[in-house]
Amino acid sequence: MTKPLRLLLVEDDELFRLGLQVRMQQEAGIEIVAEAEDGETAIALVSRQLPDVVLLDIGLPGIGGLETCRQLKQVAPTLPILVLTSQSQKTLIPQIIEAGAQGYCLKGIGAETLVLALRSVAAGASWWDAAATEEIRTALDHRAAPPAAVPSVPASNPTQLLAAALTQRELEILTLMSSGKNNQEIAAALHITPGTVRVHVHSILQKLEVRDRTQAVLAAIQQHLV
Repeated sequence: MTKPLRLLLVEDDELFRLGLQVRMQQEAGIEIVAEAEDGETAIALVSRQLPDVVLLDIGLPGIGGLETCRQLKQVAPTLPILVLTSQSQKTLIPQIIEAGAQGYCLKGIGAETLVLALRSVAAGASWWDAAATEEIRTALDHRAAPPAAVPSVPASNPTQLLAAALTQRELEILTLMSSGKNNQEIAAALHITPGTVRVHVHSILQKLEVRDRTQAVLAAIQQHLV
């Protein structure tokens, strides 16, 4: 029997947290092992018992969600973190990426989509909503802009931003794709299942905004990702 996905829920809004708790309890294969109302508590919990994935509100009291994400990554560098927020400012997206989160969703997302996002980041993929994907693409487009153009995120290097949006596993798969390997060969090389490879490939295509593997490889070469 497959072990349940162990979730740490970090949310300061008690009613919203309760709603998430009730919904997650209805989902087979997901178990909320701990809850926290602030970043400091979340960090302490992860230090004692490592969950499989963290659902993290960005608008936390105290040290805040971004700093919580950074410190969680210091405690557990491979810990998958999915950010959930009511804020939709584009300037947040590169900050969330740089803080080390594997995914970003807006509050109000459908419950089934949220569950899929949690499972994706826990499996080693990443999840960015349409707004985040568009911001990454916009940052890349600025590379071709005239010198006088002002980037929307001056401190971020576009190639680094896209590379940060791809997980380490996705970069590995993208590299193997560029060498001509199919899903079966990639799965054998990385000791994962072909189904897991398909999940990663889907995520790669979505974030690079391409239709197929060939276009993904071409985009990766153009952006010096492989």
